[in-house]
Amino acid sequence: MVNLTYGALLTSSDGSISFEPLGTDILATLQGNTSAFDPGDIAWVLTSAALIVFMLPGLGYLYSGLARRKNALSMLFLSLVSLGIVSFQWFFIGYSLVFSESGGSFFGDGRNVGFRQVLERPVPETNGKLPEIVFATYQLMFACLVPAVLLGAAAERSRILPAMIFIFCWTTLVYDMLAHWIWSSNGWAYKWARCDITDAGGVPVEIASGTGGLAYSYFIGKRRGYGTERVAFKPSNVGHVVLGTVFLWVGWLGFNGGSCFAASLKAAMAVFVTNLAGSVGGIVWLIMDFRLERKWSMVGFCTGAIAGLVAITPAAGFVGAPAGALIGLVSAAVSNLSTRLKVTMRVDDPMDIFAVHALAGVVGVLMTGLFAQSSVAANDGFSEIDGGWMDHNWVQFAKQIVWALVGLGWTFVVTYAIMFVINLIPGCHFRSTEEAEIVGMDEVELGEFVADYAFHHRDLEGLFDSNELSRFNSVTRFHLTSMGPKSYTRPSQAHLPPTMPRGGAAVADAYGQGAQEVEKPRSRSRGRERSRSRSQFRASTPSGMDRLEEVHSSDELELKKLSGNGGGGVGQEQGSVGSSDLSQK
Repeated sequence: MVNLTYGALLTSSDGSISFEPLGTDILATLQGNTSAFDPGDIAWVLTSAALIVFMLPGLGYLYSGLARRKNALSMLFLSLVSLGIVSFQWFFIGYSLVFSESGGSFFGDGRNVGFRQVLERPVPETNGKLPEIVFATYQLMFACLVPAVLLGAAAERSRILPAMIFIFCWTTLVYDMLAHWIWSSNGWAYKWARCDITDAGGVPVEIASGTGGLAYSYFIGKRRGYGTERVAFKPSNVGHVVLGTVFLWVGWLGFNGGSCFAASLKAAMAVFVTNLAGSVGGIVWLIMDFRLERKWSMVGFCTGAIAGLVAITPAAGFVGAPAGALIGLVSAAVSNLSTRLKVTMRVDDPMDIFAVHALAGVVGVLMTGLFAQSSVAANDGFSEIDGGWMDHNWVQFAKQIVWALVGLGWTFVVTYAIMFVINLIPGCHFRSTEEAEIVGMDEVELGEFVADYAFHHRDLEGLFDSNELSRFNSVTRFHLTSMGPKSYTRPSQAHLPPTMPRGGAAVADAYGQGAQEVEKPRSRSRGRERSRSRSQFRASTPSGMDRLEEVHSSDELELKKLSGNGGGGVGQEQGSVGSSDLSQK
């Protein structure tokens, strides 16, 4: 039975402690020792934990907006299912591996398996400010978030079952180990002069997720059509990108502010510099993209803001406002330039997770070693650190480098090993089939779509025959075969380019070569013919709107080339878009 009461512990001038029953603190007695917890601190940390939950659907919306619409729901699914899987893992074994009171230097023991004895004990990592159940709940949200960030690397080509197994294993063997080393008072890195100064964590969260995403991308390989215009598409839903960024931004304030474990001036400073770094990062990325394209990019601002938020994470609560602005500036610039590295590294990183999370995290960890100040950390009334170069603690920067390298190396090697083992399990191969990539992960893995138009307007680039269609469910077979008698046959049979438009007049004209009349595709919703041709639609929409239909740009280019060469498969007078429409382009 827990011995709890409300009151206050008062210290007299002679050092004696007396009990005041009219106080509002929560007093807990454990093994003869009484601890006082401030309800305001508990409320702030629990609120911060709730804010972090918003980051999970935020990631899902961000990734779904950046992906093609036929894969959008799978990104939302992986982000939310991470919350469920890791919540169970944290309850079952995760918390005990990271924060058990009697753990070793490299990993915890089984003391708290199944959340045994996790309740009123004052946690030393919070200077006794929080009961263990509040601390464990807050740390749970960190654990749920990290694999969700990583799995942006799974976009458009990874199966879901092995990804879910991967979430459990990766959290146990990668995240829990790194978190124990730096956040547990028993961890070797915690004892080694607190390399990653802040409890919000540049290495266990940002560097681990970005590096894990890089390993994931290497293992599953490149998307079908990588290196061609097939994957050179614009985001399918910029509104989702903005919505996801807003959720992430709001959650990040609780992510960094709650890491101070008290409603204090330090927490206020952490929240301020977090917002400042994100704002500066967004503006810097915006300007760098405008320099190249002469257009303002909403997606660019969102990406730069995330880079700034990532980099300030290890520094929030330990640096002042000027340093926070500088961290946001440098991280956004480095990440922007580093997006080209995936070409040099020969990896298909569709969400730029390595550049925006791992490298921005490295920038944040290193700049924390430069600009951390003991005076800023002391704003909570109890923290004492040596600071960084601003406090003439020259060795701290070298320690930050070592800790960042440890995080990079451990995460990449163990992530790749986990995937190698899971991939050997029958039925758990990570890479989807080529047909699944063509139809989309939403249809093959989930059987649901982010919206009804995502089903009817998909990039079904493959040309299927009836035998191939039999592997899909009846709804997919109906959709692929109902567009016309020759809509989806093999390229060798139809002499058409391997990437076909998904529907509308383009497909009807393309597969109608040699036919005098071809029945136009009909609306799937009401069975009536489309009321406008695509050229009419383009004229009635804002400039560039059709470019959001990512398939049109690549397919029309291919069909135009065929028309210009005398076309094997597309008639000169019956082009996929129409001769007049192509001439307009």
